[in-house]
Amino acid sequence: MIEVMSLLASYGFFRGGDIGNILAQWQAAGIFSYVLPFLLIFALTFGLLIRIGLFTTKTKEGVEGPNKSINAIIALAVSLMALQFDFVSVFFSEIFPRFGVALSIILVIIILGGLFMPLGAKGFNWVLILVVMVIIGIVVFQSLGSFGYNVGSWWGNYGLSLIGWVVFLGLIIAVVAGSTSSSPNPDNLLNRILLPPRS
Repeated sequence: MIEVMSLLASYGFFRGGDIGNILAQWQAAGIFSYVLPFLLIFALTFGLLIRIGLFTTKTKEGVEGPNKSINAIIALAVSLMALQFDFVSVFFSEIFPRFGVALSIILVIIILGGLFMPLGAKGFNWVLILVVMVIIGIVVFQSLGSFGYNVGSWWGNYGLSLIGWVVFLGLIIAVVAGSTSSSPNPDNLLNRILLPPRS
């Protein structure tokens, strides 16, 4: 926490960063610890209650629709009770930065995979699903690790090598599955650059 505040303060001092100052003020005011988690939990709970239609009411036309007032009261109560202790705030502060890094990694994989393989290749889709599941697992386990939930010493000793082997085998499967077509795919970005234009 102190390191983040000093980073934001140094950013504001050296680069004239008004955004860093604003974020530091929001952090001090509790926007990230209480307001944003409250809004997120409220929106998710309210949306789920509307979606499942647990509480309905009849309109003037006789059509049944969701009872938004009851759903809003329940969502408000759930979101306020969730913030009673700092557990949710701390968990959100742990998981969402890792979630942003995970999304960046997935985006880079999609971009690099799109350079060398067609977007509809079955092998690439399976490898992408596998990598996304591994990344989600890492994000969740590391976020829960801050609360003392330990995945075990086995994962600490062999987890990275297991991920490396899975990614390596997935890339081999993707390359083999993507190279089954005899003619080059014109939709591939590298083929668009290297192949002559169509007449």
